[in-house]
Amino acid sequence: MIMNKKILAFIVSAVIISFFGVNLVSAAANMDGCKITKMQRLPAGMDCTLTSQGNGTYCLYNTGDCGMCCLLNSVYNITDWVFVVLMAIASLMIIWGAVNFTTSQGDPDKTKSARMLILYAAVGIAVALFARAVPPAVQMIIGA
Repeated sequence: MIMNKKILAFIVSAVIISFFGVNLVSAAANMDGCKITKMQRLPAGMDCTLTSQGNGTYCLYNTGDCGMCCLLNSVYNITDWVFVVLMAIASLMIIWGAVNFTTSQGDPDKTKSARMLILYAAVGIAVALFARAVPPAVQMIIGA
């Protein structure tokens, strides 16, 4: 059982690293600036001078507060993905815990296992909600 958890953790880690690795490589291709995906989320006081290039809107590093705009945009993108992934996993865990709970037929060990699974899902939801609080904290820290 422990070996299965290690394998699952390795697979999840590999998928996450490969997903973010592709974004880092594509970001390195355009070192003059970064692609801004959600301008409306950035603070109004920041000077994020934008230019259209190819298939998106980019902030060039040599203009305004572009470094901070890119940092905040990256924090928002990462926390959005973390939120979605954690909520999906937590939802599946709740469903699996409910199925285990209803099929336990009163067996104390299976019931305890199902309750623990639902508890872990609740913790996952709390962590996902915490991910939504990270960008405002970063804005406060950098003074944006």
